[in-house]
Amino acid sequence: MTAVPPIVRRLGWVSFFTDAASEMIYPLLPALLRSFGAAPIWLGAMEGIAEAISAGVKWRMGTVTDRIPRKKPFIVAGYALATFSRPLMSLATMGLHIVVLRTLDRLGKGIRGVPRDALVASSVPDEGLATAFAFHRAMDNAGSVLGPILAFALLRALELPLRLVIALAVVPGIISLAVLLFGVEEPAVAAAPAPSSPGVGPPAVLSREVRAYLAVLAVFTLGASADSFLLLRAVDLGIDAAYVPLVWLLLSGVKAASNVPGGRIADRFGRKRTVAFGWAAYALVYGAIPFTSSVPVFVALVVAYGTYYGLTEGPERALLVSLAPADGRGRALGGMHAVTGLAVLPANLVFGALYGWEPKLAFLVSAACAAMATVLLLFVVPARSPTV
Repeated sequence: MTAVPPIVRRLGWVSFFTDAASEMIYPLLPALLRSFGAAPIWLGAMEGIAEAISAGVKWRMGTVTDRIPRKKPFIVAGYALATFSRPLMSLATMGLHIVVLRTLDRLGKGIRGVPRDALVASSVPDEGLATAFAFHRAMDNAGSVLGPILAFALLRALELPLRLVIALAVVPGIISLAVLLFGVEEPAVAAAPAPSSPGVGPPAVLSREVRAYLAVLAVFTLGASADSFLLLRAVDLGIDAAYVPLVWLLLSGVKAASNVPGGRIADRFGRKRTVAFGWAAYALVYGAIPFTSSVPVFVALVVAYGTYYGLTEGPERALLVSLAPADGRGRALGGMHAVTGLAVLPANLVFGALYGWEPKLAFLVSAACAAMATVLLLFVVPARSPTV
């Protein structure tokens, strides 16, 4: 079993503290926007604009990542932009300020995501790719658990004002930057060959295998809804609003606990098989949710749903990297981030519209898309590139 190298562990801690900072703020934004009026409009604009810009930046960063010899400067820039833009939301006096600052936050994520994933991929042998990516996602999800707990403690136990709690999110953000700056040392690399040399440089287009995988991933993502709809379903089933955050924490905890086991399963038994199993689990859970009226059964389904993340978050990236040539990993990762980022908005709009009309139909359509993507993955996408 391949051990997770120190550089990946430290990048995991960077994501842990960054996500803790982000999740301290994110659950509080609806309340802050409500104080400005027209909260739903600003909330929709915030998510739509921010994610669209982030997806575009990630696509561009794919090409950049393949051409630059050192990834760390871009990773630092992305984390720094997010770290120092988020707390400024505490000074916002109108919804537009939140939209702009959230967009800067997501812009930072777009800048750092692809070079960071490329650095992870280049730091481990092929047989440990899924485990390494899964460890990183586990640390990210663990930060998602800590962030809301910190916000709740500061708001309830210490009774601090909401805006001060948002401002204090800069603390874990700075810790994250310190770990990145002083704890993560990028391995020395050979000088990159001149792009003008014949036959040298990143491929002009994505390989056929990568394009096939991204197309299948788009099918899955177009049917996947935001996890916040599960919270809405929880409320519809009669779970008291005070306990709904506990459902969210439970989901984040299961994600974090299942990430590394899921990565190790993928490295041992095959990444494509593991991703297919995870997508099939998603289809089964979403197909079952609309037919349950029992709160305990719903909570059990949420736990099962959390394991879908463990089986897919790391293995999806590892499968992509194994399908791409070494000098085209940045473009492949950029394409993956862009496809999933751009598909999120229509996926949630469609799911939300269907949910408002007939909740059962929304979940069943999502389950059908996941089932279709599972079949396509098994029969259209190879397990690895023939050139690797």
